[in-house]
Amino acid sequence: MKTQVIEVRTGGQEAAYDLTDRCAAFVREASGGGDGLLSLWVPHATAGIAVIETGAGSDDDLLAALRDLLPADDRWRHRHGTAGHGRDHVLPALVPPHATVPVVRGAMTLGTWQSLVLVDTNVDNPRREVRLSFLGG
Repeated sequence: MKTQVIEVRTGGQEAAYDLTDRCAAFVREASGGGDGLLSLWVPHATAGIAVIETGAGSDDDLLAALRDLLPADDRWRHRHGTAGHGRDHVLPALVPPHATVPVVRGAMTLGTWQSLVLVDTNVDNPRREVRLSFLGG
């Protein structure tokens, strides 16, 4: 298995950060043109990985939907950090901290409009890590 940790700076604001190009570059190098699986893992309790369309507004729609589902207010029992931070700890139940993508002949098998996106609503932590792992088949 080959692995790499990439750092993402979300800038202290809610973010849907597109990782697709970075993942594709990793897969090209790690796979050697072969088949296998790409695994993405976010070792944070307040971030997740989504497979969605980006660039046409879906990424902003996802953040808006999460704001509707998980308002940043005082309803949360988890109360340290910025007001509403407890919602950030619920996020991974809706947007899991992992994804797995099949790789065929050195390329991810994403659909035409699919992108790999780091979803982060935690404004208290602007630095994230994402572990990419390639398991050849």
